Amino acid sequence: MKTIILARVSTKEQQEEGQSIPAQVRRLTEYAAKKQLQVEYVFQIAESSTKETRKEFDKIITLIKKSKEPLALVIDTVDRLQRSFRETPLFDELRKAGKLELHFLRENLILNQRSNNTQLMQWDMGVIFAVSYVRQLSDNVKRSKEQSIRDGAWSGKAPFGYKNVTLDSGRKHIEVDPQNAPYVAKMFEMYASGLYSFQTIVNEMDKIGVKNAHGRKILPSRIEGTLKNPFYFGIMRTKEGLREHKYSPIITEELFNQAQKVMASHNKAPVQYAGKPLLLRGLIKCLHCGCTVSGDIKKQIHIYYSCGNSKKICKKTYVNEKKLLEILLGHFDRIKLTDIQIQEIITNLKQTYASEQIFFKNSQETLRKEFDNIQNRLSKLIDMHLDGTIDQESYRTKMDEYKRRQREITSEMQAHVSGDETCLITAETVLGLAKNARKIFESSNFDEKRQLLNFVYSNLWLDGENLLTELREPFSSMTNIQDQPGWLGWEDSNLRVPIPKTGALPLGYIPTIF
Repeated sequence: MKTIILARVSTKEQQEEGQSIPAQVRRLTEYAAKKQLQVEYVFQIAESSTKETRKEFDKIITLIKKSKEPLALVIDTVDRLQRSFRETPLFDELRKAGKLELHFLRENLILNQRSNNTQLMQWDMGVIFAVSYVRQLSDNVKRSKEQSIRDGAWSGKAPFGYKNVTLDSGRKHIEVDPQNAPYVAKMFEMYASGLYSFQTIVNEMDKIGVKNAHGRKILPSRIEGTLKNPFYFGIMRTKEGLREHKYSPIITEELFNQAQKVMASHNKAPVQYAGKPLLLRGLIKCLHCGCTVSGDIKKQIHIYYSCGNSKKICKKTYVNEKKLLEILLGHFDRIKLTDIQIQEIITNLKQTYASEQIFFKNSQETLRKEFDNIQNRLSKLIDMHLDGTIDQESYRTKMDEYKRRQREITSEMQAHVSGDETCLITAETVLGLAKNARKIFESSNFDEKRQLLNFVYSNLWLDGENLLTELREPFSSMTNIQDQPGWLGWEDSNLRVPIPKTGALPLGYIPTIF
């Protein structure tokens, strides 16, 4: 009788336990020779018998059905052929029709058209044991995953910005990918600024050559998924809810939350104009209802803005973008400093920066000590849990508390580093605008113009056709500085530049209430 040999493994462990495919082929070939069976086909399969799609297995079934003569199928054991009753009716139908003879080597069982009830029952028992094994394996996997989650381990593919690695011990681990992690941080920083959409971030990433795992351009959906994933600041999503993981964060929780706020505000705003290049989109709010002012392009050249409230609470009044820009650039024209005043600011900045360095160093040392103290407490807490001196609920509560404080400390330390690095960069930008704000604005590209507007203005409100503005410090003071007979400055803690103590508010300015 013509014969098909089937050798199959589904795990690497089986390869190492003497159940490898070559070992099976050798045993089954020797068996076929003893039974005087003519081996015509040898199938070597490395796939799970529990998967719904088994390509090589389907080829065997097709071969048996198309054969004009009976075929023998020789297998090492029942669980190498099936681990569920799903396939039993199919094999039994082929057996009853005289088209298939099953040979199970280890069970010393041969099934054909003449098999009796005892033999068929032995087959069913073999399948039952195979099913039981699969269920037990599934339970073990579930327990292993649950324990991994409790230990803060991620069992799936590492998110973009991280990479899966195998340690020397053979254990799987996740590490920060030094190549892509900086791009992830950049995505969050860009989006959290409120000046970038998913698509504009895609464009920026494409310019610097960032690719996905398949070497292709990153899509807006990937940007959105990345920005919504808390994994990057230390929290992983699991079937049991949110859990802390044990891997190094790429961003701070503060930056993540800021990005979520921006995303939430975008979701509330009308989306019909989101894809159009509108300079003031999302920067102005209605003075009466607080809704974001939306823009529209008329006749493909004229841009108008109006209240975007969909409930029609406010009267629709359309204002041309050119009129709004005239008001905004009017303030730019008044942002002027003399060379002497600029030199005074530079001198003050140097003194301020020296003081900031001392504060920065002391703050970092204090935070580092607190972080190390909490780490020592964590070690003691784990020892107590292993010794059984603390129950699971108390252990988890204290663990979450310590980990949460460590994240806060990490965020504070990063904030100090960022503030130290951007101190003089911010000052340089302020001084550049103080010399010729309008020229800088007009020579900038679209995204840079939006950044400049957001940098100079803290709030923009539309009252019918009137635009009310609130400038950030020190620009608010700079617009009046030329009128001051004796200019005296003091230090603003955020922008680190001197600002005047007195001065009238500019026309149309809404003072901030603290």
